[in-house]
Amino acid sequence: MEIAPFELERYFAKHEFSAQYLLSSSDCEALSLTELLELADKRTMRIWQELKLGYTETMGHPLLRAAIAELYAGIKAEDILVAAPEECIYLLMHALLDPGDHVVCTFPGYQSLYEVAHSIGCQVSTWEPHEEHNWRFAVEDLAGMLQANTKLVVANFPHNPTGYVPPIDEFQDIVDTVQVHGAYLFADEMYRFLEIDKGTTLPAACQLYERAISLFGMSKTFGLPGLRLGWLASQENSVLEKVSMLKDYTTICSSAPSEVLAIIALLSRESIIAQQIHRVRRNVGILETFFNEYAEIFRWNRPMGGSICFPRMLAVESASAFCEQLVEEESILLAPARAFQFGDQHVRVGFGRENLPQVLERFAHYIERRFR
Repeated sequence: MEIAPFELERYFAKHEFSAQYLLSSSDCEALSLTELLELADKRTMRIWQELKLGYTETMGHPLLRAAIAELYAGIKAEDILVAAPEECIYLLMHALLDPGDHVVCTFPGYQSLYEVAHSIGCQVSTWEPHEEHNWRFAVEDLAGMLQANTKLVVANFPHNPTGYVPPIDEFQDIVDTVQVHGAYLFADEMYRFLEIDKGTTLPAACQLYERAISLFGMSKTFGLPGLRLGWLASQENSVLEKVSMLKDYTTICSSAPSEVLAIIALLSRESIIAQQIHRVRRNVGILETFFNEYAEIFRWNRPMGGSICFPRMLAVESASAFCEQLVEEESILLAPARAFQFGDQHVRVGFGRENLPQVLERFAHYIERRFR
């Protein structure tokens, strides 16, 4: 199998750990180990302290799967498979797809959501949003893309990198469209519960359609990307069984410490999510002031969910050249649209970190010197 380089990850590999100021991180503020363990109750602390570093169950620790299932309505622990989020994508695609299948995927987006299917030999159609309508993904566009051999539709909401979240009724229309066609629906829900406006959290796709598979994990909303833990949730257990068989050839099982730490976080999810959403909503307000101040430099659509947005640069010919110069001169890291294979006029801004006000202040000084 040949697969194209992962452009965003190659870009981050070059800059993420050398740049001093990160303005494009997709995750929220990370918890320290001490902070997380302080949330443990007596039972989970005892499990942590007595943990033996042996193999774990392929499908995931039973307590972990039970805690994950509590995030959903009508989903049981048996409907969950635990793996690293990227591993979930890779294995699910290989479990479902054959060469010649047709796949529709939201685009721009996380490259593996469409690149893995392409490497299998699938025909991939990109479902693109309307920037002029606040990055709306139109269900009528999706309906017009479906073919007789469409086996899988991939949808990512809240959307990375635009921050778009469809209204609940439109999301139901998306699910219904896929269901009528009989295709599988793979829903990347990594930013679930980070909706900017209250009452806009979408129901998980796996709750609405038996052939839907939901992807979620600890990396974004929970601020625990270092655990490298995510999961697939689906009522179609035959799909999870195929994924688990393929997992025998990748990690086999997850890290035992990561699983216990994830249990602690999930049992404390209300307090963790409350802290993250408070920070995200505060930072959106700060960003709104920034983009209003520099309206001749950037045009942005206010994000609806997640911890990222995707403003258009108006004052430069090449966003990628701007980003390279920015990281070289100011050690500030932005991700250009080329890292998402989506032209060269946008940049991804991440606003889930605590130090966003300080980084944005430094960025504003750079904008003032360069453009004013």
